Amino acid sequence: MAIVETVRRRRRSRQETESELLDAALRLLARDGVLAGINLREVAQEAGVNHGQIYQYFGSRQALLRAAISRLLTENRPDPARHWKLPFGARRLAMWRWARKQAPMLRLQALLALDGDQEVTLFPEIERTRRSLARDQEDGSLSPDVDPEVAHALTAATYLGYCVFRATLSRELALSPEELDRRAETVYTAMLSGLSGPAPSAPDRSGRPAISR
Repeated sequence: MAIVETVRRRRRSRQETESELLDAALRLLARDGVLAGINLREVAQEAGVNHGQIYQYFGSRQALLRAAISRLLTENRPDPARHWKLPFGARRLAMWRWARKQAPMLRLQALLALDGDQEVTLFPEIERTRRSLARDQEDGSLSPDVDPEVAHALTAATYLGYCVFRATLSRELALSPEELDRRAETVYTAMLSGLSGPAPSAPDRSGRPAISR
């Protein structure tokens, strides 16, 4: 006579279930690629939860993907304590280098934007960004003649677009991705220097920098 053993699963909290759904979504995106889209029933099956719980906890496919992006940003964001102290050019170059390591997440953001998602956010700390931009113009690391918010947006659009189309650019230019990265960073750095303020004045005879009025 066969003995049937019933194993009862431990009841999971909402936080645990949400986390497992996000983990499952990210595993499927890594396996199939973001362009393959995502099947919510498959996500539920991967996470071992009821399909209806995705809608209960997230409300929609877009909301699940936004939450997945937020998870990736939280886990991989630059050190905020150091990042916000950097001057404009160094801060944007740091983001360029960071973005190159986040291509799957950035492609996912692009797909949500193209899908018309009105809640996609590229600048989650926009007020802190504005304060930093004001400081950049005060200390001369960003030219006072430059529109600071648009400079921030366009330098972001450059690295975002580069990361989305990097493989295509590499193929069309017949360059290895590594060679393309090296040359692209050189050009991006030159673009940033064009947005910088005037060079500091030469020190006076006392050794102190002259004050530019």
